[in-house]
Amino acid sequence: MTLKATPLNSAHRALGAKMVDFGGWDMPVNYGSQIEEHHSVRSDAGMFDVSHMCVVDLEGANVRAFLRGLLANNVDKLQVPGKALYSAMLNPEGGVIDDLIVYFFREDWFRLVVNAGTAEKDVAWMRQQNDATGSGLTITPRRDGDNAIALVAVQGPNARAKVWEVLPTAKAASQDMKPFNVVIVPDTAFGEAMVARTGYTGEDGFEIGVPATQVEALWNALVAAGVKPAGLGARDTLRLEAGMNLYGQDMDDNVNPLDAGLAWTIDLVSERDFIGKAALQAKGQNAQFLGLILREKGGILRAHQKVIAASGATGEITSGTFSPSMQQAIALARVPMDVAVGDTVHVEIRDKKLAATVVKLPFVRNGKVLAS
Repeated sequence: MTLKATPLNSAHRALGAKMVDFGGWDMPVNYGSQIEEHHSVRSDAGMFDVSHMCVVDLEGANVRAFLRGLLANNVDKLQVPGKALYSAMLNPEGGVIDDLIVYFFREDWFRLVVNAGTAEKDVAWMRQQNDATGSGLTITPRRDGDNAIALVAVQGPNARAKVWEVLPTAKAASQDMKPFNVVIVPDTAFGEAMVARTGYTGEDGFEIGVPATQVEALWNALVAAGVKPAGLGARDTLRLEAGMNLYGQDMDDNVNPLDAGLAWTIDLVSERDFIGKAALQAKGQNAQFLGLILREKGGILRAHQKVIAASGATGEITSGTFSPSMQQAIALARVPMDVAVGDTVHVEIRDKKLAATVVKLPFVRNGKVLAS
């Protein structure tokens, strides 16, 4: 199978990146030291190629009403142009088709950014619902051809300042912008840019969308400004420390989002109906999504390891790693409802049962360790 490549593929190779197959995409796992890349984001500024993710524009008079029924979170929270919202898109059984960010630009134009591995499935589902509801929307993935948008995430305490060095025309529009907002800057050196204050690391920063033909020039300019390229390895340790879900690992089509720590993204309060709502109301929450810190030596926390509560009830690790910021083994886990923060549970690692402490997420946010 031929791997898909982002417009930055040659730039990664020029920097000596170690490339891996990531869901059918040829992506950099690191550029030398994954640990250094992780610490650069926590202490200074690092950047990730996220062009494998897909920008999808939804346009038409009925777009708000369409999204009201499509998404579990309520787009009516987006009343001011430039606001963004994190949401899940569910199937009728309440499973997670994808988690995504929706940006509001105009009443007839909303933009979604969806995950790489689910993009084709997501767009097909949206088009199916568009037809089923007679909404008459134009649904345009911006991944290929002349209108392709490539994405770079610049994250870290110095990320915004370094972006403004490279995109000075974006500073006025974005310096007072709060998290989960976006601006379109028409006149950068790299064409029209989307600058969003969203991220996946627990640090401040921007996600920048520019024409795919301009993204390599933007990437090289950010390198020259002292932003350290970072690969999928650091992205995973950073997002795990930040307690952020990874689609396909912490949730998928078969997982109830209430059991995956996503209740805050699901509006079950308003009268509004959405796909999957009835199933969620019928199922309710059956597990908690919490953090674990391993307290005994002799193992590494990994996905699918069994978690045993004091009551004997069992859960499962969904993501695990060794935290570079904490110097401890940590994990995200779905655990029984009778487990409380501060409890000791045991994790089955090969033929051992090792003790771990249950903690509230996140582990790390804005460079500070919050869980111990």
